[in-house]
Amino acid sequence: MSTDFHRIRRLPPYVFAHIDPIKAKARAEGVDIIDLGMGNPDMPTPEHIVAKLQETVKDGRTHRYSTSRGIPGLRKAQASYYGRRFGVKLNPDTQVVATLGSKEGFANMASAITAPGDVVLVPNPTYPIHSFGFIMSGGVVRSMPADPNEDFMRSLDRAVRHSIPKPIALVLNYPANPTAYTADLDFYTEVVRYCKANDIFILSDLAYSEIYFDEDQPPPSVLQVPGAIDISVEFTSMSKTYSMPGWRVGFAVGNERLIAALARVKSYLDYGAFTPIQVAAVAALNGSDDVIEEVRKVYKHRRDVMVESFGRAGWDIPVPKATMFAWAPIPAQFAHLGSLEFAKLLVQETGVAVAPGVGFGEYGDQYIRLAFVENEQRIRQAARNVKKLLGGKSGQGNVVPLKA
Repeated sequence: MSTDFHRIRRLPPYVFAHIDPIKAKARAEGVDIIDLGMGNPDMPTPEHIVAKLQETVKDGRTHRYSTSRGIPGLRKAQASYYGRRFGVKLNPDTQVVATLGSKEGFANMASAITAPGDVVLVPNPTYPIHSFGFIMSGGVVRSMPADPNEDFMRSLDRAVRHSIPKPIALVLNYPANPTAYTADLDFYTEVVRYCKANDIFILSDLAYSEIYFDEDQPPPSVLQVPGAIDISVEFTSMSKTYSMPGWRVGFAVGNERLIAALARVKSYLDYGAFTPIQVAAVAALNGSDDVIEEVRKVYKHRRDVMVESFGRAGWDIPVPKATMFAWAPIPAQFAHLGSLEFAKLLVQETGVAVAPGVGFGEYGDQYIRLAFVENEQRIRQAARNVKKLLGGKSGQGNVVPLKA
């Protein structure tokens, strides 16, 4: 009897499985690990959200099963958010589904729409579920450029013309994890036009919609494009926006046919999040945007500190416009190692943990992802540790002057 199951055989070893034992060994030896690897927000959930959870959980009626689509108040709150933020009108009964985080929603959408052998176009590098949700469902992934530049549409057209069978869906993720690339409405407009002409669904991951650093350029939604809702579903999450990662609340919104397919799959798999969590999420969405602005301010400051301190240490970090990540080329003297071996070296020699770029696709192997999940002092300490490994060479660019 085979020891490997069919779906498991299609999954490579999780890249962090190579890093975690090294971190654990170092910690056991008393090393202070500064972990910039996992995108796990460290800020506490705002007090009014926690208070609503505490209030609601005391009502025993909320301890029963919920609904897999999400309670009506939560779906209405998400529809209202889209109306305020993007000017997009959604029917909360047919165009919104609450998910157990955007990751679960994305994976179940892949399961709902994918037949064995179906081709899906996915950015490379990208967040792993964008690819492996389809791979686990029997689909075939064809890589697309992650950068929404002038080459993207040529690559899209080439992929569609040379894929057999024709692709069923295109995955978009802007602001992007791990690259922090951003897209504008003109880009979305061109993509929507092409995909509508070729009967291709668009699945947009907008989990970082509120973590942006240019106040005049908030990231748009693909659903802002006229007609996009005919072919598109978008996934959002409360994890980063409201510092609620462990609460597991997200959404899928958009095309009614796709939303219905996701809702049907979910109805067989779960009963939705614990009702008090959903009620607290309603309080978050209907509350003041001040908490979002505060989270954004913290990440922006940490970004600036990282770029400045690592630059002085000899590692030039490109300045991200959005997300809670920096996507940095491996320093030239270590480029031959590749991202996994360099990440191992960093933990062993500096006590700094990072995410190897290869974990997000083979085209990320010359990069490292660093998360803004430690405070300013810890980030500066990480830079001092890294400086010793790099030989103290002074960076030449991307040093952000910090305000006093």
